[in-house]
Amino acid sequence: MLALRMEIPCLCLLFLSCLQSLSAHNDFFTSIGQMTDLLYTEKDLVTSLKDYIKAEESKLQQIKQWADKLDLLTSTATQDPEGFLGHPVNAFKLMKRLNTEWGNLESLVLSDTTDGFISNLTIQRQYFPTDEDQTGAAKALLRLQDTYRLDANTISTGDLPGVKHKSPMTVEDCYELGKIAYSDVDYYHTELWMAQALKQLDQGEESTLDKVTVLDYLSYAIYQQGDLERALEYTKRLLELDPEHQRANGNLKYFQFQLDKQEKPEEDESQNEVKREKREISGKSKKAKKVSNHQIPERKKYEMLCRGEGNKMTPRRQSRLFCRYYDNNRNPRYVLAPVKQQDEWDRPYIVRYLDIISDKEIEKIKQLAKPRLRRATISNPITGVLETASYRISKSSWLTAYDDPMIEKINQRIEDLTGLEMDTAEELQVANYGVGGQYEPHFDFGRKDEPDAFKELGTGNRIATWLFYMSDVTAGGATVFPDVGAAVWPQKFTAVFWYNLFASGEGDYSTRHAACPVLVGNKWVSNKWIHERGQEWRRPCGLRETE
Repeated sequence: MLALRMEIPCLCLLFLSCLQSLSAHNDFFTSIGQMTDLLYTEKDLVTSLKDYIKAEESKLQQIKQWADKLDLLTSTATQDPEGFLGHPVNAFKLMKRLNTEWGNLESLVLSDTTDGFISNLTIQRQYFPTDEDQTGAAKALLRLQDTYRLDANTISTGDLPGVKHKSPMTVEDCYELGKIAYSDVDYYHTELWMAQALKQLDQGEESTLDKVTVLDYLSYAIYQQGDLERALEYTKRLLELDPEHQRANGNLKYFQFQLDKQEKPEEDESQNEVKREKREISGKSKKAKKVSNHQIPERKKYEMLCRGEGNKMTPRRQSRLFCRYYDNNRNPRYVLAPVKQQDEWDRPYIVRYLDIISDKEIEKIKQLAKPRLRRATISNPITGVLETASYRISKSSWLTAYDDPMIEKINQRIEDLTGLEMDTAEELQVANYGVGGQYEPHFDFGRKDEPDAFKELGTGNRIATWLFYMSDVTAGGATVFPDVGAAVWPQKFTAVFWYNLFASGEGDYSTRHAACPVLVGNKWVSNKWIHERGQEWRRPCGLRETE
């Protein structure tokens, strides 16, 4: 028994290597790469739990054997107590049992086999995700639902495109999403997820939640969106289940009162309905006009492109895009082995390089970057201070040539193919996106209203962007340019390149771009922001502002 109890604390050693990688990190939901560590942590915790169960079962088995043995003995002994104790060995053994063995049994029963498991759990708990992580992951699901126009049932059943590990949501999961939306005063999503929770309860799913609790949230969320009739309908259903529900009884009277108030104005309104219909008919031709792309809000254009809609590349423009073997004006490193280059877009000019980074290089970059990943930040346009933002969900780290010779080799490759100086470029940034990871529309270059954007670097503005795709993404994750209707999809081993500034040094505002939310998969990218200084002879200034 003692040996069994000693086994469990030894398991603490199993966790140390895994926990060390988690010790300095938070915001787990912002990086799928770091979340994988949590899976191994949970696996080790399950191992510890199983060992605890095994110890408890062993203890109970010993107690059961003792009880069975004494049950048989006492049953026999009590049939003829005096005759039984007339045997001197039986008398001795009775004294021994009551004086010694029952004491040992008491010690066995009182022994605590939870020490090892509780110790492991306590050690790991300080590295567990926080409420912020849970809320962040929940909001990511709501963001994916909106961006990709997914209904609650599709997400709840786990029926997403290309998924390998389908995972359905329970009533409690749906309820939790609804509650998080409710706490954000987001009654639209509260309704969607409380309705889904109710649907699964109606279908007979077993749950610790009752319909009354769900209906209470659902009716109120619907009321807040102005649908009194449906709010009243759900309130009545709630009261059928719990007639004494105080809040529902109050709401019932209030909703009915508000509906009664609305009825009279509606009667007056019906008299003007015919006139209004005539006006609507006469205005139909105006409403039927197609809305131009320029009138569509940027957010909507961004989401459309993320879904693969709204691409503005015409067949005529497409016919002018080509692919080629490229050596950048007979660069010595590429004369005998030119790289594959293809045009992705014409204005702004975006090119993709295929098979430009190897799997070995990708794994090395990830290996170097992963321990350093921190929540990605943005520069506050007013204060210039770096801060996290809800519209950038990823973690990033920076790698220099001093970290590994391979980084210097990659920097040289970018210089050879772009013809631009790398000494003044920023370090190689590696980014891993989290649950629903995204970066909403932004510019890479500093605008005129941000004169000090890169002042501390002393290398001028960001003239160009080089972006490596280091993973394929099952669904979502495109790089989109809303103003021009362009979408570039992640393709492992490739890189895309574009200029942020015209040759004149003026910013090209058509390069405003975004990273779409990752719907399914894990997105790794690395990028190089190239600056103006050092390019004076490599990319001479143009004669016109937009040249």
